[in-house]
Amino acid sequence: MSKVAIIMGSISDMPVMKDAIDILKQFNVEVEVDIVSAHRTPEKLFDFSKNAHNRGISVIIAGAGGAAHLPGMVASMSPLPVIGVPVKSSNSIDGWDSVLSILQMPGGVPVATVALNGAKNAGILAAQIIGSHDKKVLDTIIAYKEELKAAVNKAAEGLKK
Repeated sequence: MSKVAIIMGSISDMPVMKDAIDILKQFNVEVEVDIVSAHRTPEKLFDFSKNAHNRGISVIIAGAGGAAHLPGMVASMSPLPVIGVPVKSSNSIDGWDSVLSILQMPGGVPVATVALNGAKNAGILAAQIIGSHDKKVLDTIIAYKEELKAAVNKAAEGLKK
């Protein structure tokens, strides 16, 4: 079974990152969660980044606020796809510093970037990546998208009454 690692720079990021955890559990994708600070625990960052693929991790979701170096640093050392979640934090410039830090990666070091505080979409994207080679996860994603469609259609019908 494929695993997704969800890491964040600080425990204060957990309220945002919980959305990724919850949606991945809904899709029956195994999740590993940890705090890995690019600035306060660089040795842990190096070890995590270089060895995640050896532990059965298939995709890494990295959430960070402020300067938000975590996703890019992980991507620079890991062969796995990295999805960055910019987190609007207490020291943030309205979240734009985090968005741009994660979004503007140099050529050769890609980080897929979701919206500010968009951990749910990061979880869905991670599941879609896994679903490209895991039929059970793919079927769960298909059912989820059908539920989204049904909810919109139901709301549209409600407007007509």
